[in-house]
Amino acid sequence: MAIAAVIWDLGGVLLRTDDQCPRQALADRLGMSRNELENLVFNGDSGDRAQSGEISVVEHWENIRQVLGLDAAGIDEFQRQFWGGDRLDEELVAYIRNLRGSYRTALLSNAFSDLRQYVTDHLKILDAFDELIISAEVRLVKPDPRIYQYALQRLGLAPRQAVFIDDLLHNVEGARRYGLHAIHFRQPAQARAELEQLLNGGGE
Repeated sequence: MAIAAVIWDLGGVLLRTDDQCPRQALADRLGMSRNELENLVFNGDSGDRAQSGEISVVEHWENIRQVLGLDAAGIDEFQRQFWGGDRLDEELVAYIRNLRGSYRTALLSNAFSDLRQYVTDHLKILDAFDELIISAEVRLVKPDPRIYQYALQRLGLAPRQAVFIDDLLHNVEGARRYGLHAIHFRQPAQARAELEQLLNGGGE
């Protein structure tokens, strides 16, 4: 069955924390490890509920503000510094735009309720994708098989007609269990090489 779509993760793939210094400095200032800091934002009760759409991103940041004992200006500075080292891979985005001539493309991200606006207004990459599937909007979180099913339904394809690319191995394995081709992203050149092999018939 020929591959007809490529589905991309955002964080850790297209948008990566290339400069660790701002996040590490923030962790140091708060007396935390970087792992503890990232768990506070992405995981734990509030992070999980925000990614699954149970609470809004505004509520999530308010929860973090209260945990850390920050004022309004403090939580704004926290966010600025936390995301300060993130960089969009413009070359990889250009590659995805070129793919759209021959394949359908989608973004599938575990993310908060503001991601669609962020992708549209800040990153300005909405034109690279036929579909955006955001966990907080659909209330399903990778690697739940239902989110892969939902993405495929939006694309109108069977699992073997799509390739999924993610930096987290458990999300890759979840996609494979559902029947998709899947690539574990470690660096752009490696992911593109593996994708090209699949698109050129290596996944038959």
